[in-house]
Amino acid sequence: MTTQAPFRTTVLEGGLRVVTEEVPGVRSAAFGIWVGVGSRDEGPTEHGASHFLEHLLFKGTGKRDALEISSVMDAVGGEMNAFTAKEYTCYYARVLDADLPLAVDVVTDLVTNARVAPDDVESERGVIVEEISMHDDDPGDVVHDAFAEALFGEHPLGRRIIGSVDSVEALSHQAIEGYYRGRYAAQDMVISAAGNLRHEQVVALVAEAFGSLSAAAPHGLRVADTPARLSGVVVEDRPTEQAHLVLGTHALPRDHDLRWALSVLNTGLGGGMSSRLFQEIREKRGLAYSTYSYVSAHADAGMFGVYAGCAPSRVEEVLRIARAELATAAEKGLTDEEVDRAKGAMRGSLVLGLEDTGAQMSRIGKAALVHGQVLTVDDLVARIDAVTPDDVRAAADLVLSRPLSLGIIGPFPDQDFAEVLA
Repeated sequence: MTTQAPFRTTVLEGGLRVVTEEVPGVRSAAFGIWVGVGSRDEGPTEHGASHFLEHLLFKGTGKRDALEISSVMDAVGGEMNAFTAKEYTCYYARVLDADLPLAVDVVTDLVTNARVAPDDVESERGVIVEEISMHDDDPGDVVHDAFAEALFGEHPLGRRIIGSVDSVEALSHQAIEGYYRGRYAAQDMVISAAGNLRHEQVVALVAEAFGSLSAAAPHGLRVADTPARLSGVVVEDRPTEQAHLVLGTHALPRDHDLRWALSVLNTGLGGGMSSRLFQEIREKRGLAYSTYSYVSAHADAGMFGVYAGCAPSRVEEVLRIARAELATAAEKGLTDEEVDRAKGAMRGSLVLGLEDTGAQMSRIGKAALVHGQVLTVDDLVARIDAVTPDDVRAAADLVLSRPLSLGIIGPFPDQDFAEVLA
């Protein structure tokens, strides 16, 4: 079964999906394998397994050891990496167009033929513990974990993707290998490629490289049910010079009818230098250097957050302003001028963000995996253009009227910030 341009999709026997975008005039190609497994799929004793496994797949396969994996890509000037999210994991490479067969072979070899050897588990365990320490040293990152915990609690969506030192130390070789063998099934994967390529070439390379994995059984439903909507405060007392906070609430799942309106609302509230929050918190009052809002969407849940980094003595004022702006937006939405400006910013950001083959590969791969379809750029722009001020008001009323939660890091040994939820 094959559909035509601008994106071409083929579903191989066994359920593996291959989606490509041919980009004339470039000399590069990007290739990615998107696995529909992430940290929310981890059971209580598997916290951190998805990210741990992402590391381990680079340690060696039946064909190559770790040095060969890295050296074969270095030898052609290629880029190769991976990342883990809450609902998927991606392994990718970007190379010269002539080296696309090599990229397909190497990345597919990692995903389908990893050794997951006991000695590699032990050596990489130390690397991940160091990565956790590095992450913990950046309160501007950690505060987003605190906010997720405030929203979702002990649900896997409320836990850190990377895991904790305790959970990583507790993961056994058998647990990680079992996670790999049981979860990495062809039906749960999407192959995406973009650049100077031919769809038929990519399909043939993938079909040959995947071999028997195409017949693997899918792992089935997600481990965790839809999370409860919690409203809480998570405070981490640290002797930092700057306080970091995220104030927000539960938002929309990724396929909700108002998702485009919510994106416009987010852009108008905190998506740029002309946004309300940037103007009120930074430009008019000088309370913070960095402040912005963001939206994150999952299959059955979402979050909307406002971040600010400020002096600890200014936290209460920043929170007061942020709460007031959210309340105003919940009641009135955005002005027509703000909606038009936000839509223009979104159109430009979308198109400019797709100026390289890696970004194009990521867009079509993620869309095929999490939405089940790939829209053209023109289709996406049309969805943005179709948003009206009334749509934005509806999204604001639905999301911003919900109870607030707060994640905050700073020198606050005796403050619980309970009044934020009052």
